[in-house]
Amino acid sequence: MSKKIDSFNRLRLQPDEVELIKEYRAKSLDNFNDNTSLDLHLKERGIKKSDVVSVKHWQNMKGELRFSIVTKEDKGVDENSLFERLNEYISTHAPKYPKVKVKVKGNHLLVVNPADIHIGKYAAELETGEEYNSKIAVERVLEGVRGIISKAEGFGIDKVLFCIGNDILHIDNVYNQTTKGTHQDVDGKWWEHYEIALQLYVECVEMLRMIAPVDCVHSMSNHDYQSGFHLAHALKSWFRNCEDVSVDAGVSHRKYYKYGGNLIGLEHGDGAKMDNLPLLMAQEQPKLWADTKYRYWYLHHIHHKVKHKWRDAKDFIGCTVEYLRSPSAADSWHHRKGFVSQAAVECFIHDHDKGQVARLTHFY
Repeated sequence: MSKKIDSFNRLRLQPDEVELIKEYRAKSLDNFNDNTSLDLHLKERGIKKSDVVSVKHWQNMKGELRFSIVTKEDKGVDENSLFERLNEYISTHAPKYPKVKVKVKGNHLLVVNPADIHIGKYAAELETGEEYNSKIAVERVLEGVRGIISKAEGFGIDKVLFCIGNDILHIDNVYNQTTKGTHQDVDGKWWEHYEIALQLYVECVEMLRMIAPVDCVHSMSNHDYQSGFHLAHALKSWFRNCEDVSVDAGVSHRKYYKYGGNLIGLEHGDGAKMDNLPLLMAQEQPKLWADTKYRYWYLHHIHHKVKHKWRDAKDFIGCTVEYLRSPSAADSWHHRKGFVSQAAVECFIHDHDKGQVARLTHFY
């Protein structure tokens, strides 16, 4: 057991049960060099401790006395250690990409923002009217990015801003919960979602760099605050030998990106209030604010446009703020509550000197 028993009375055990547990623990200490009685329990049943992911309850069914004990685990899967090993592996085995010779030159920034993908989310068509799972999520994003690239062919693109993060993963732990512990309906294991998301991002970046150099900027988010951060670092390690790809994997809640006379702020959308973002931009980036004329905030999180009040966006003094659509479908809870919106991947095109000149949308 992970918790020492100092007061057997508190556990309401009979005297003979107390003696049995003490004997069981003593045998464990004698035979396994400071291991617990749980080790002995597993060995007697031929179970490898390395195969045990979570132990919340175990019992002794041998002999006349039988008892059942609920345990408090000291720790579960060491996710930090796991992701550190993965990032280290990618860093030492990162592929080398030859620099792409871009044929079309121009003075436009292509902002590609597949927001709130939620890889791992599960929705059954019979219940919600639309199927959604990891496979569909990947197919939608790849289709959306290809569609955006096709629609942007008429512009001369010299830089791509690829917005990553923003609930790319649906859960953040082994218990199928978000960062704050909200349980979710999922279609697989957490580590499968992580691998699928990394492969998806790699494929997207490989497509986009065929157009122009790519800057990836990660936004921290509420569903995958920790695992999304690790994913961004894995992507950074993957492209470490690629001269025309950069990845901002920092932990800051608000990120800023300057392109000519444009200043773009990126945030998931669950933090500061919408009305405060323009002043925050001016306060946090006074030099960039002074050096630019066209300023924008692109937000995520709610999966739809704020149509009831500001149509597609809201113009503040010196800055425009808007929320983006998501390619993901509504799950059981959102469908039941009526939170259903049009799925899409959105893109914006910014002229180097004249601000946002076009928006492209790929609907499903």
